[in-house]
Amino acid sequence: MGWLEFTAALGLFLASHAIPVRPPVRPWLVARLGLRGYIIAYSLLSLLILAWLIVAAERAPFIGILPYWEILRWAPLLLMPLACLLAVAGMMRQNPLSFGGLGLRAFDPADPGILAVSRHPLLAAMALWAGAHLLANGDLAHVILFGLFAGFAVMGMKIIDTRKQRQLGRAEWTRLSRSTARLNLARLRPSASEASLAAAVFLALLVLHAPIIGYHPLPW
Repeated sequence: MGWLEFTAALGLFLASHAIPVRPPVRPWLVARLGLRGYIIAYSLLSLLILAWLIVAAERAPFIGILPYWEILRWAPLLLMPLACLLAVAGMMRQNPLSFGGLGLRAFDPADPGILAVSRHPLLAAMALWAGAHLLANGDLAHVILFGLFAGFAVMGMKIIDTRKQRQLGRAEWTRLSRSTARLNLARLRPSASEASLAAAVFLALLVLHAPIIGYHPLPW
């Protein structure tokens, strides 16, 4: 039953990310919910299914794949603050080059903010989250789960870049993206509000991890 639940949750998660974003489903949903309503509803649905998928992975039978090294339990604690910062900053600014930007601050090609670090801050955050948790959880179910997320995030950056170039045209794409990068952490310069909110999100995740996921994230 553990593998059955994991397979069902994984299949539903993949379907929820494949169907709502494809024409004619996405335009139909946007016309009825509005773009902001569509993004909010889609994000909430994804989070709910993701929570089930993570729980299902915990319930799947344990089959060891990667070696268990105590030091790897530190990977999420070291990488998740950065992932939270990318996600929070990405949501606070409008983003014509990717998805997820719901913030009130308009995008300025001359001052792209977090987009100077990554045009796809939510995907970059997902890749960090997945990579960190793959290292800390070496059993088969978690390797499948986090490996798929990491691969999805990395490939998604390239796919969205290609799609946006086609939609915007080469000249407009060059104008908008000239000060951005697919991923360049050396450009990270968070504002005080972004850093504070990201720290609050990270602390909330630490507190809620054990009661929701059933596993204490601190390695001591």
